[in-house]
Formats: sequence, structure tokens, C-alpha cells
Amino acid sequence: MSAITDIPVTAADGTQTTLADQAGKVLLIVNVASKCGFTPQYEGLEDLHRRFAGRGFAVLGFPCNQFGAQEPGNAEEIANFCSLTYDVTFPIYAKIDVNGADAAPLYRYLKSAAPGLLGTEGVKWNFTKFLVDRDGKVVERYAPQTKPADIAADIDRLL
Repeated sequence: MSAITDIPVTAADGTQTTLADQAGKVLLIVNVASKCGFTPQYEGLEDLHRRFAGRGFAVLGFPCNQFGAQEPGNAEEIANFCSLTYDVTFPIYAKIDVNGADAAPLYRYLKSAAPGLLGTEGVKWNFTKFLVDRDGKVVERYAPQTKPADIAADIDRLL
């Protein structure tokens, strides 16, 4: 694949698409879950999205149920939760696997481009974050406990 924006993804409504509409933007790609101890990070992610969107930035959420079954809902339930609980306006895609044989192509790419601690590729938990520059290069991987506000300076620098 020539670019991250060419990688196939599935929209929340189940349609196959790519991230082509995000081309040229700085992206923060996050595997999210609505029943996780880190779920309140939705608020910080939304803050980043609103704060920097006008400068060419977007947060992209990919629900995942692989960690403690903390994202049990269907697409409609996830969308309602995000909207009603955290007033999320950034895109939330279809539920995916981030690890294993069925890992989504986007996450295979992200993990390969930005390995974790000691070179391990597996995503360890919900709310692992990948920062992607305007050219589609993965520049940083953040642990789940990294608060969105702590990423703001890195985003600002890329913008």
C-alpha cells in the first residue's frame, strides 16, 4: 500500500472505505472502548479534535473489544454512547481487532511502523494512540495511560 490513506477501513455503518478524506491531516488514531478505565479519555480526545481541527488535525476512533470485552456494543450503541456521554464529533469507525490473525490492516500497519516497548508490536490495551504526520508517517505511539492533553504539544509541532 502506498499510503496510510489507501488502507481499507470499515465505516461505522459497515461500508468499506479508506482514510482518503483524511489525507494531508495530522491524525491521532486510537483504539477505543466504552467500558474501560481509560474511557474518560474520550473527553480529552474530543478536546484535541475541536482544538486543532481547524488547522488540519483529526482524531479517529476504532472501537475494539479485545481487551477485557470492554466494547461489547454494536455500532449504533457505540455511536450513541460516544455522542451522548462525551459529545464526540470525531469519526468513530466500525469495531475492529487490533491484534491477532484478524487484526485490521490499518493496525497491522500502525504497529509495524511504531513498535511498542522493547520492539513489541502488539497493542497492550484500549486507548493506545498513534500520531501520524501530514505525510502519513507514524511519528509516535503512546501508551493507554498517556492523557490526550499530554499529546497536545506534539500535535501542535506537527501542525
